[in-house]
Amino acid sequence: MNTHIAIKSVPSLIMQLAQGSEYPAVVIPLMMQHYMMLERNLIYTGITRGRKLVVLVGQKKAIGIAVRGAKDRRRWSKLRERLAGSSN
Repeated sequence: MNTHIAIKSVPSLIMQLAQGSEYPAVVIPLMMQHYMMLERNLIYTGITRGRKLVVLVGQKKAIGIAVRGAKDRRRWSKLRERLAGSSN
């Protein structure tokens, strides 16, 4: 049995820009090449935007990393050093 699904090509959205909006269908690609963006909050945002259909496409490992954890990512803003320097 051959099943074909017609997919209309639409411009992609940045997940944060989609906050507060809903769409009939959402496709979320999750690949290890984009490991810096594999975060649970982004997946949650994407999933909650889909009204009727949400499809996760990608590698099992990437999906696992994204779902498993809220990363405690260290920020490299040098804010501490800047604040320490301003008190001199």
